[in-house]
Parts: sequence; C-alpha cells; structure tokens
Amino acid sequence: MQNNRKITLGLDSSGPLLRVCAGDGEKIYSFHKAGIKQEQLLLPLLERTLQKAGAEMTDVKRIFFVRGPGRFTGIRISLTFASMLKYLNGAQVRSATVFEILQRQVLASRAYHVWKEAHPEGVVAVVLHAFRDEYFLQIFDGKNEPPQWLSKEQLLITLAARREPLFCAGTDKDGASLVALLGNRYCLAPMADSWVRPQTLIEMAEEEQFEKDALEPLYLKPARFELGR
Repeated sequence: MQNNRKITLGLDSSGPLLRVCAGDGEKIYSFHKAGIKQEQLLLPLLERTLQKAGAEMTDVKRIFFVRGPGRFTGIRISLTFASMLKYLNGAQVRSATVFEILQRQVLASRAYHVWKEAHPEGVVAVVLHAFRDEYFLQIFDGKNEPPQWLSKEQLLITLAARREPLFCAGTDKDGASLVALLGNRYCLAPMADSWVRPQTLIEMAEEEQFEKDALEPLYLKPARFELGR
C-alpha cells in the first residue's frame, strides 16, 4: 500500500441500487449492487472498491454522497457514513441532490446543447419515480423553484402548465425511460444522462459549493397520505 494517498469516495444509496466509487486523481473505480438492506451491503462493497483502487479507509480524504431524495433509510446510510469519516479521517464532506447531479450531466451533454440552440427559452426538468404512482420533480428555470413530490396526475398537470419547452431527464419505475410516462410531449435526455454517473460524483466532490449543507438530507414530503396504502 502507498502512504499518504488521497482518495475521493462517492456514495449513492438513495435508490434501489447502491453505488460506491473511488477516485485517486487518475482513475475512478466503481461497483454497484442492488438490494434492500443496503446497510449490510455498504461495507463489503466499499472494501471491494478500495481494494481495487489499492487504498485503505484511512486514505479517504474527501467523500461525496447523494443526499436525496429517495429512500429514507438509504439516505441515512450515506449520511451516517460520511459523518463517521469526517470524524475519524477529518475527511471533507460534500453532497448534492439527485436533481442537481442529473442537471449537471444534462447541461454538459451534446443532446441538450443541440436542443437548447433550437429552444433558447427552454429549461431542464428532472423527473424521478418516487413510490407507486408518485414522482419527484424539480424544474431548473433560474427561479430557485423547490423540488416537489407529486402524484402522477399532479406531475403531468404541472409539466403541461409550463409555457417554456422542457428538456426532461430522469427515470420511471425500475429505472425505465420516461417515454411511457411523458410520451413525445417533451424532449427526453439520453438514458446515459438520466442515471447518476460515478465520474460526476467524483468531479462534484472537488467543488466547494457542495460543502454547504452537506449533511442536510433532502427527504421531501409525500404527495398525499392515505390510510391503508
């Protein structure tokens, strides 16, 4: 093992797919695993990732995680682990929402730039399946609109009410494309930009703007509460 290594760790436990990635400044090593009990999967997956990078836990000097929205337990797993590394390693902790991560990937894509030239007034909307027939939504129109948790009906009404063209990124149930949900009413981002990429996590870990509120999770409030759901 090399001494005084500086490893950046990326975590996403907000959804059904647990992802762990590590960057050493030259390469990014990433592994993922699907499962409900992510608290049991995290350490083995982390050990596998660090071993691939030729590193140890003490080498982790920076950690970046997805702070929501998503599964309550999943978000807490990453948050708790990041807090632990901050205390034990003195690691810098940074985080962002899924909305911010996908928007970043979209803004860097060729597909978006081609669309934006044809629709200069258009804006990005991130749509993610939340639970049953409910969805997360955030529209990036420069007005700091907050993210929402909406029913399918509310989502479609909200999107249809927008006057500007929308470039939509995100996924439907089981990680499927949004095409079945939104049809051809909006331009859809390529699937490659609609999933959180390890490279994006490692890149965002270098930016100080994501240090603010890093340990503040984003849970959101469900669209409705019904007995017997």
